[in-house]
Amino acid sequence: MIQRLSEPVTVTFSTHPLFLTWKNRDYPLTQLGLHHTFRDGSTLHHVFSVAGDDLFFRLDLNSRTLRWTLEEVSDGLPD
Repeated sequence: MIQRLSEPVTVTFSTHPLFLTWKNRDYPLTQLGLHHTFRDGSTLHHVFSVAGDDLFFRLDLNSRTLRWTLEEVSDGLPD
């Protein structure tokens, strides 16, 4: 089931996201999927699809504020 969110999260990042902290729980991110960018006015956003702990996440990094937002979480099962 895909759950659409817009929640601030903490992400440990090197060349790609390594860990996600959401609702006081740490999720190791073991797989990097797609990465794309888009602009909202003059702000560049980096969107990452990542996986860990049998969950899939879509993360948005706002390059102006350097804040991460969790946009989607999925367990991979149909809705």
